[in-house]
Amino acid sequence: MKHTYKITGMTCSNCVASVTEKLSKVENVTGLEVNLKSGEADISMKEHIPLNMLQSALPEKYTISEKNGYVPESLVDDFGNKSKLQQLKPLLLIFLYLFAASFLLNYGDWNTSEAMLDFMGLFYIVFSFFKLLDLNGFPESFRMYDPLAKVTPFYGWIYPFIELALGLMFLMRYEITIALIVTLVVLGITTIGVTKTLMDKKSIRCACLGTALKLPMTEATFIENAIMLVMAITMILKLV
Repeated sequence: MKHTYKITGMTCSNCVASVTEKLSKVENVTGLEVNLKSGEADISMKEHIPLNMLQSALPEKYTISEKNGYVPESLVDDFGNKSKLQQLKPLLLIFLYLFAASFLLNYGDWNTSEAMLDFMGLFYIVFSFFKLLDLNGFPESFRMYDPLAKVTPFYGWIYPFIELALGLMFLMRYEITIALIVTLVVLGITTIGVTKTLMDKKSIRCACLGTALKLPMTEATFIENAIMLVMAITMILKLV
């Protein structure tokens, strides 16, 4: 993967040489090109390197930061050859199965609240499964649009486990109120990031199903989160 960073503090070719030398020694860096005129550095790496690690490798006079609006090449996809329906087929099928499973679990003695809890539990279990298939790749994709994961990379690593825990809590009917509140917080944060990405018209991959399935960031991602948020709010109001 290749990232572009802004570097301030460089004033001459000696600065370029110094920055190149220091950054090239950082673990997982496989290629490096520093441009004095633009004040940028193109860094190729085996896996994502936290920004603070890159900064700590540089002398104090230099400051490295992510280039505004940059999206790694590995997370950009050309979905133009497929219709939105074709692109989102895996996501739509999963939702269909989840709705069907929730209905079948409750149709004999129908209870809307129970069906919603089953849906939410199954939603988290299934979605966490896909994220855990590539736990190393998911955080990099997730931080492209989730506001909290951008500033706290560790959050991207534990997010699949948060979903798994929430799924078990809903299915086991354990501390439902806490699970609903956490759902509002985590999905609320993600929805803010999704909304901003859609408004900026960025063509990036959605991490809702991890990296195993290549899904584009579209309105469906917003709708997916909105459904869960509406269910969570509805259930909280019923419990109050």
